Amino acid sequence: MTAMTSTTRPFLNRRLAEFGTTIFAEMSALALRTGSINLGQGFPDTDGPEEIREAAVRALRDGRGNQYPPGPGVPELRTAVAAHQRRYYGLSYDPDTEVLVTAGATEAIAATLLALLEPGDEVIALEPYYDSYAACIAMAGGTRVPVTLRPHEGAFRLDLDELRAAVTDRTRLLLLNTPHNPTGTVLTRAELTAIAELAVERDLLVVTDEVYEHLVFDPAGHIPLATFPGMRERTVTISSSGKTFSYTGWKVGWVTGTAELVTAVRSAKQFLTYVSSGPFQYAVAEALALPNTYFEGFRADMQAKRDLLSAGLTDAGFTVFQPTGTYFVTADIRPLGESDGLAFCRALPERAGVVAIPNAVFYDHREAGAPYVRFAFCKRVEVLADAAERLRKAFAH
Repeated sequence: MTAMTSTTRPFLNRRLAEFGTTIFAEMSALALRTGSINLGQGFPDTDGPEEIREAAVRALRDGRGNQYPPGPGVPELRTAVAAHQRRYYGLSYDPDTEVLVTAGATEAIAATLLALLEPGDEVIALEPYYDSYAACIAMAGGTRVPVTLRPHEGAFRLDLDELRAAVTDRTRLLLLNTPHNPTGTVLTRAELTAIAELAVERDLLVVTDEVYEHLVFDPAGHIPLATFPGMRERTVTISSSGKTFSYTGWKVGWVTGTAELVTAVRSAKQFLTYVSSGPFQYAVAEALALPNTYFEGFRADMQAKRDLLSAGLTDAGFTVFQPTGTYFVTADIRPLGESDGLAFCRALPERAGVVAIPNAVFYDHREAGAPYVRFAFCKRVEVLADAAERLRKAFAH
């Protein structure tokens, strides 16, 4: 017999009451139930480099990381992260005091917001935003202030005047994601310059989620905000291994910043997971040192897959926003006579045998995202070709 509680208060605290089961769980379950091709959740359907998997096996067998690793992360990985930032961006970080290893970027975001926010602090985030942002801001007692990326000339663009107008005396930090999930937008040098100037002028902290840093299809590549004048000392930069090396289950992420910022984040992180992913940290240290040919090949492979899926979506009648980064493509369903992305995605498995994610769930202003859906193209070529054909058959006239 189940014991009854006498309280009438809801079990879930009010900060999280608005967050139910994530859309990813719902759509992945729908894919399984209907046997559909899952282009919803962003994980590859093949593993990454074999030598990196073998590095993890070697660490396991050698007994490296099988017990608690050091709180900040194993020295080999912290050194590799610092070397990576210097190699690609000319940013210099002390691996002992300015690098922190986390359980993926999601924990890094949570720990950073918990560390840096006081109740009532405002956080400006670009919407649509990755769903954990809203939950982490809420858990930290902050108030999210969305600034909407809007369609313009085939891409989603930031209105810098709108961003500036969103800053108040209560604004504590800007939470940026570039390359941007779900739209595939990559903030330009001019946009980043303006953001940096605003942050310095208004004395704001900035948290940047850069997990897709090696998936930028523009020749200019990824430009970290921390490289701009006055930004290194006020920016917490977050990245991870999952997206770049296609081992998303390993959950190895990291934070870089000044010693003072990293110490603050570590103070929160130690009470979340404390440590994680011991043997995998050694493998990721080796992965970060892979030659440029790996990163170039990875990017070229994903660009070809982007083009394959984008062409299929266009042929099926969608309006496609060609992404400049990430491994997601956003499409407008209005040319198909549809306008409700959530209803469309719930019906899509039965109509076409494909699963996508409705962008509206990433917005506070749901109406702004209502007609857009997101497809992941980090899948095998034959899977993407099959999905494209299914969508053509279902919608092309």
